[in-house]
Amino acid sequence: MVRRAAARLDRDAELLAFHAAAIALARDARASPYAAWQALCTRLRRCGFNAVCLTPPWQCRDDIQGAPADVDHADARWGGGAMDATLARLAREAAAQGLTLLLDLEPDRVARDAAPRTAQAQWLESPADEPAGDPRQPAARHGVRYVRGRPAPAAFLQAWQSRLAGWLDAGVAGFRCTAPQRLDPSDWRALFEPLRASRPALRLLAWTAGLTPAQSAALAGAGFDGVFGSIPWWSPDAAWLDAESQRLREIAPLLAAPLAPAGGAPLAPASAAAHAALRALWVAALWGDGLLVGSELQRMMPAVARALRWRRQAAPRGRPVLLCGRDGWATLIIRPGPPGTSHVLALDPQAAHEPRVDWSAGAALLPAGVPRHLADPVEHCALYRVAAARPVRATAGALLPGPPSACDRDARVVFEHVAPSVAHGSLAAKALAHVPVEVGVDLISDGHEQLAGELQWRAVDQAGWHGVPLAPGDNDRWHARFAPRRVGLHEFRVCAWRDTWLTFCRELRLKHEADQDIALDLAEGAAHLRAALARRQARGDARRATIEAALSMLNGGPAPADAVAALLRDGLAQAMRALAARPFMHTSASRPLWVDRAAAGHGSWYELFPRSQAVPAGAHGTFDDVIARLPALRAMGFDVLYLPPIHPIGQSQRKGRNNALQAAADDPGSPYAIGSPDGGHDAIHPQLGTRADFARLVQAAAAHGMEVALDFAIQCSPDHPWLQRHPDWFEHRADGSIRHAENPPKRYEDIVNVSFYDQASGRPRRALWRALRDVLLYWIDAGVRIFRVDNPHTKPLPFWQWLVADVHARHPDVVFLSEAFTRPRMMYRLAKLGFTQSYTYFTWRNTRHELDSYLRELSRPPVCEWFRPNFFVNTPDINPYFLQASGRAGFLIRAALATAGSGLWGMYSGFELCEAQPVPGKEEYLDSEKYQLRQRDWHAPGNVTAEIAALNRIRRANPALHSHLGYVPLQCANEQVLTFCKATPNRASVVLVAISLDPWAPQSVRVALPRWLFGLDDSADLHGEDLLDGARASWREAALDLELTPQRPYRLWRLWSRPLSS
Repeated sequence: MVRRAAARLDRDAELLAFHAAAIALARDARASPYAAWQALCTRLRRCGFNAVCLTPPWQCRDDIQGAPADVDHADARWGGGAMDATLARLAREAAAQGLTLLLDLEPDRVARDAAPRTAQAQWLESPADEPAGDPRQPAARHGVRYVRGRPAPAAFLQAWQSRLAGWLDAGVAGFRCTAPQRLDPSDWRALFEPLRASRPALRLLAWTAGLTPAQSAALAGAGFDGVFGSIPWWSPDAAWLDAESQRLREIAPLLAAPLAPAGGAPLAPASAAAHAALRALWVAALWGDGLLVGSELQRMMPAVARALRWRRQAAPRGRPVLLCGRDGWATLIIRPGPPGTSHVLALDPQAAHEPRVDWSAGAALLPAGVPRHLADPVEHCALYRVAAARPVRATAGALLPGPPSACDRDARVVFEHVAPSVAHGSLAAKALAHVPVEVGVDLISDGHEQLAGELQWRAVDQAGWHGVPLAPGDNDRWHARFAPRRVGLHEFRVCAWRDTWLTFCRELRLKHEADQDIALDLAEGAAHLRAALARRQARGDARRATIEAALSMLNGGPAPADAVAALLRDGLAQAMRALAARPFMHTSASRPLWVDRAAAGHGSWYELFPRSQAVPAGAHGTFDDVIARLPALRAMGFDVLYLPPIHPIGQSQRKGRNNALQAAADDPGSPYAIGSPDGGHDAIHPQLGTRADFARLVQAAAAHGMEVALDFAIQCSPDHPWLQRHPDWFEHRADGSIRHAENPPKRYEDIVNVSFYDQASGRPRRALWRALRDVLLYWIDAGVRIFRVDNPHTKPLPFWQWLVADVHARHPDVVFLSEAFTRPRMMYRLAKLGFTQSYTYFTWRNTRHELDSYLRELSRPPVCEWFRPNFFVNTPDINPYFLQASGRAGFLIRAALATAGSGLWGMYSGFELCEAQPVPGKEEYLDSEKYQLRQRDWHAPGNVTAEIAALNRIRRANPALHSHLGYVPLQCANEQVLTFCKATPNRASVVLVAISLDPWAPQSVRVALPRWLFGLDDSADLHGEDLLDGARASWREAALDLELTPQRPYRLWRLWSRPLSS
């Protein structure tokens, strides 16, 4: 198994190197004599290409491109000799310039008058099958014939196999099959598998651009090393590219071509077509795993060379994500590069303006860091690099607020209700890198003077503060926002003062409008300006010139109207704000803010038991078996692989199947009974593999764009080494026996709990606390950054506050998921103490009223300031009653609710197979995987794998679904349907969701269209795209009528207000 996994990784590494290739397409090699070929190869290498793909230089008619008359002899312009010899010379000269030679290949298409050796008559369509007499067919179709039958004749395949072997021996490295859909996949396998067996370096590409999904899917397993997407026909406001690419990448790595290889004339560099082609080139450079560039761009080789050079340096390697821009915002293509980096290509969808980037839209997909503008590679297009910033370093327990000062008591400007604020500022509110933090405060002061304020913020390891002005709102509520770019502890505060200049300007305007004499007021204004210039802060400040100009104007005795206009200008107001005195300025106490990385707020979790992943029946699974499942999990769109405890399992009082008190000899026991002579929490169960195997799993998961999350369960089997080494860490009963874990009347015979406090003194057992922390640090060193914490509500709150702070002080990027199925206040308190995410009551919310109330609660202050819900649809412990009775439709309903309701959701394996057989009368699975191996048929009929993949794809492509925030309930009269919108604050992403809650019967619903979200009146057009089937519509109606069925119980629409160009 280890050798097979290593072979897979080696093969993947070879393909990665190959698909980093930049391939130049020379469409008509027959027109290029050898001297021109040499010059072309030299030019291509200088430009940065490392491969060249040719139309074979065989003999064929000029009016029928690519269809050979004699496949075994070169065209006269190449000397007319044997193809093997001609190709050998072309390959040598290409190799001399460092280029790999590929050939276009269409073996089933020949000239009508082809030589017998090229195509025997019995292989081809009969004359009755030919369209030569059909006037609707193009003329070129009349001169060709095609191989008959699917599968193709065996003799035809054998002849081509022999021919291609000679070409490969001559130096050809591979082929681009330009019409792969015309041969049966079994024909491609029969043709190429023997060749690859003796020539493992053979590379095969399939031109799948423009094929239907069914045609492309049929090529899976046909042996191709690369496929092509449809970028040549894509526009930046179309979302289909992402879905197509995900589908094609399940077949093979995806190469990209900016233009369809048509062999047309080179584009004029200054033309609109050339600009569009260069935009497509940069899209292809970032989107594809490899690049194919046609001869149409040969007049723009410097621009092509720039794109190729950037691609080599940037090394894009993860899967890209497309965020389509709407309503004036840029379309973003985001792709990970080397660890901790991502590149972003921003395009104006209309190709009319410079792209307007909403960085919060990509926050769930980007590392924390300041976006760096690299270049504008072409008009209406911008390229950025985001590299992970150094995490904030802070000591555990930093930023505890002090008592109010005398300044607070004597202040003339008073602060109330500063938000976000957790426990009156004693605990940290939560934020995500790149996502703006909205700060609000009530400013109260006596009199009629105008107030001004500023929000100040910084990472706690920085000396200086950043500042942004506070803006007034209703009822003395002021607001400002900032977007943190680093992970870790930050602090913010507000300051405010009585603004003398604003007060002066207000009174001046009112007096002037009332036609009063303002001569004395102008003199007072000049005094204010002189006072600002006299302050030390004004020395050397560029804004000083603005104030000096205004003062000079006043000294010239202007007309009152001119003076008022000059003094009320925004530029002068900004200069005075910066340089004038700030009387009675008051600054609030700092409040802590914890900034997490993207995975803290957006993720799709998949839970599996590694021991159940082996293919042979009854075999114990290993980490290598988990590695083998990663492609399937990634295809479903999951980015977190969560493993229950992987540690040695105790033998003493081991549980049997279905929680039986007696275990059979081959029962594996519960993984939550942690510890045996093989080790404890820092050891691995021997049957799963070694630490090196686990490291390979972490590495392989990262290569698939996934993170491994581990279960942190603070409990021990009676065989745990700690019981021998530290018996004082455990509670004992009156008879001296160990106290087993209990939740009366339940008793867990196979586990015991540690005791966090000394029973006699009541003091914390600090050695135990440190040992538990060191367990986490051990797995962090092993590459794990996400921990699901088992039952934290049964352990002391002071312990969690200390542990989370201590770990975060060392590793701010660590994510803690709290499995706190407990009372609401305890669940929320754990979140306030630092847990990043939490399981929720979503599992038991089934009616429209229950769901709507809960989504409102979670998405609004104060809960949203410190609590992030992770909507698990099931767990190994919870087989929800709803799923037990609802059939396949119920699984679709719960998946839609979870994926649309929160930026975080999860499922335990088997959900995709609609597993729901319960222990009678309980929310527990019969034959629970906690106590036995459960091997599954992942392709069993009735599964919802494709629907889960589609929902995850929709989530990633729509920023409104990246979070639990932005929930907007919509009116509908049907109590069996939940209707709502999810919207980003700037409305750049709005998704309308309708989900039937009835798994048995169709439901009709009329959904009120939320024009008011966009500031539209009731008669304005509203536009939408069905995210399930891609259909677009424009509505003038007040409501949308939908039909929901058990087979399709949900609908999702992306909404926008401005019409699109395409």
